[in-house]
Amino acid sequence: MKSIETIATVTKDGKITAQLPLDIPEGEHQVVIVIDKKSLVQKQGKKEKKAPLKFSAYPVGLVSKSLIFRREDFYAND
Repeated sequence: MKSIETIATVTKDGKITAQLPLDIPEGEHQVVIVIDKKSLVQKQGKKEKKAPLKFSAYPVGLVSKSLIFRREDFYAND
């Protein structure tokens, strides 16, 4: 048994078309189809565009000019 997730197209007359991986041999197969209650078009239309996050600048300055932090000091391997 193999589980495949794909997008299928359903026509007005109830026929379904789906793209399967090429490793599935041709012929008749027993399949289980689960249909989501909302179509992809309905789901995409429902998404709201959110404004980007705004971060305030917060200047901290140096504590002391004699303090120097190197990248190597933070990521030292012990």
